[in-house]
Amino acid sequence: MGTLYIDKKGIHIKEDGNALAFYANGNREGIVPVKPLKRVVIVGSVTIESSALHKLAQEGITVVFLSGRSLRVNGVFHGSLHNNGVLRVKQYEKSLTGFSKVISLEIIKKKVESQCGLLKDAINERPDKRLQLFNAIKVIKSISEKITILSEIGTGDWTHSDDAQDCCQKLPDKAAIMGLEGGAASTYFQAYTELFASSLNFMKRTKRPPEDPVNAMLSLCYTILHYEMVREIEVIGLDPFIGFYHTFEYGRESLACDLVELFRASVDKFVWYLFREREFTIRDFFQDGTKQGCYLKKECRKRFYPIYEEWAKEMRPKYIETVRELARRITDG
Repeated sequence: MGTLYIDKKGIHIKEDGNALAFYANGNREGIVPVKPLKRVVIVGSVTIESSALHKLAQEGITVVFLSGRSLRVNGVFHGSLHNNGVLRVKQYEKSLTGFSKVISLEIIKKKVESQCGLLKDAINERPDKRLQLFNAIKVIKSISEKITILSEIGTGDWTHSDDAQDCCQKLPDKAAIMGLEGGAASTYFQAYTELFASSLNFMKRTKRPPEDPVNAMLSLCYTILHYEMVREIEVIGLDPFIGFYHTFEYGRESLACDLVELFRASVDKFVWYLFREREFTIRDFFQDGTKQGCYLKKECRKRFYPIYEEWAKEMRPKYIETVRELARRITDG
């Protein structure tokens, strides 16, 4: 099973041996075994007894609490996940060295390459947009080549302090890296918006709040991906708040933000599929008052969860391997 979504108002959840039991108006409505679960997503007004939370914590199952309307994350709960203090100490040390610039360049290089890959694939699906897509690919390729040149500067031996210091001095600062990423992102989204029907009113990337159905779906998928990444980071023993590309910011899981960048284009492709295949249309979304944003309707979320899970099954091994590889590099350096 992997993930359990609980998105029904008024549900009361109790522990029942090695299972969760669900009640509505005092009547038992169903039961789900705990063992197959890795994560539980609770949406809106749901009551869960402390004994059920204890059981989930004992089994290392993460619980994510989302608001009922905008699906904003209100909190994350889990039990003890790791005992690897040494790994975290090394992570803190590396975050203050030139190693963070090396990782930042690698993240942005892979992100830009994946954006370019999506647009290349899109040419076959949307030959009517060939010119716009081709022009965007050309610009993004040029930025990718610049990032590649900068990345090669940081390929020295980071186990020796003199070599590491020399590489660090030659690497660009974070502002320059962010400038390259921003240029690629602007070009990419100008082309990406062309892939969607004009009736969806998807003109640019907007968030907090999302202003149209495509942005609403992008925000929802990015949010779920972010907390999937937080979980994998914590499971292996890293600190999700200490990033390399994203700087320290109170309350932000900067390392999760770093690693999410690697998979944004995969999410974008998934969202494009949802609208291209008419899994979702504009009728499945609602406008939440004046300038309060656009969101997926509650009755339509029931269709979204299984579709997302089917896609996520293929993605999760990639998340895990990405986090493990980063942990290895932090430990080895």
